Amino acid sequence: MIIPVRCFSCGGVIAHKWEEFNELKAAGLEEAEALDKVGLMRYCCRRMYVGHIDLIYEAAPFSASTQ
Repeated sequence: MIIPVRCFSCGGVIAHKWEEFNELKAAGLEEAEALDKVGLMRYCCRRMYVGHIDLIYEAAPFSASTQ
């Protein structure tokens, strides 16, 4: 749903680079180039970004509502 704070394999902190990565992709860079620019060099951290599917907007309507 939301990008994990740490890589599942190596434990490196990766969440703080998510917004910059999305901005670079929106600007037209390829995923590999965007990952290089944000500084993700380990393949385990890179797969966390490449394999991530952002489902927060699909799941949010089903969250607890206030009445």
